[in-house]
Amino acid sequence: MSSIKEQLFSEVAECDASSNNKVTVVGIGQVGMACAFSILTQNVSSDLALIDVAADKLQGELMDLQHGSAFIKNAKIQASTDFSVSAGSRLCIITAGARQRPGESRLDLVQRNTDIFKGIIPKLVEYSPNTILLVVSNPVDILTYVAWKLSGLPKNRVIGSGTNLDSSRFRFLMSQRLNIAPTSCHGWIIGEHGDSSVPVWSGVNVAGVRLRELNPDVGTDSDTEKWCELHSEVVNSAYEVIKLKGYTSWAIGLSCASLASSILRNTNNVHAVSTLVNGEHGIKEEVYLSLPCVLTANGVSHIVKQILTDSETVQLQKSAALMQQVQLGIKW
Repeated sequence: MSSIKEQLFSEVAECDASSNNKVTVVGIGQVGMACAFSILTQNVSSDLALIDVAADKLQGELMDLQHGSAFIKNAKIQASTDFSVSAGSRLCIITAGARQRPGESRLDLVQRNTDIFKGIIPKLVEYSPNTILLVVSNPVDILTYVAWKLSGLPKNRVIGSGTNLDSSRFRFLMSQRLNIAPTSCHGWIIGEHGDSSVPVWSGVNVAGVRLRELNPDVGTDSDTEKWCELHSEVVNSAYEVIKLKGYTSWAIGLSCASLASSILRNTNNVHAVSTLVNGEHGIKEEVYLSLPCVLTANGVSHIVKQILTDSETVQLQKSAALMQQVQLGIKW
């Protein structure tokens, strides 16, 4: 009989710890700068490089951060339009990309961002062949797949920020209902970082008490307490924030700093990140989707084999099929 450890994880790669903690952020829009700021203020990295095509804004952001060096343990911060500044990075975070235009199809947006990635990914790998890529640009699951194909890196070293943020939103909304800390609420959103994401209601718990043990209808249309509304709020969260302030930034920045910390500090923490999922939960397509993954100095080392209900598995497989449908239209 196989051990609990063998039953719990799908092994992806061995861990390879390193002392270098250089991080490169490509794209210095609201999201990129929130990532950079969170990483610096949480002392995740003491060596940061910023890359963007907008030279003046790049210089301004660099100076603004450098002027606060006395408050962030004097981290080394560089910025350039030239990718050589990224040389030797252990982690490259990609937030660059085009925004969706009015009336533009999802595939059109994917194609435009694929074309942008063709000018980014190979250069990052050229200067940092041992790096880990963390893709944040949307649609993140498809663009992480694109980055994997363009990079030639092993699958464990190409990761998408995925539903790490969705899961955080989910736990926050749970905490509001139960009046306890979000860190004491346990629940996962998996699948696509988008409309077809899957809430794993079967595993939602507080202190090991599963909500479905108290109310079997939790997360279903039959639930009189309407817990299913939490997932709708998660899906609509970004749209609501964008409507109110024009963009999202702080939460995704904090999410990326958490992922960067797990990688650079080799903590073996589990995060919901986008990874290659064919073979998991009956998925046959070669697509990237979020599942709980163990993050180490070598990227994804294991995928946690969640015990899903039949309904959750079907939803996840539908999410994979949607990704595959869009990917088939990409022009390389």
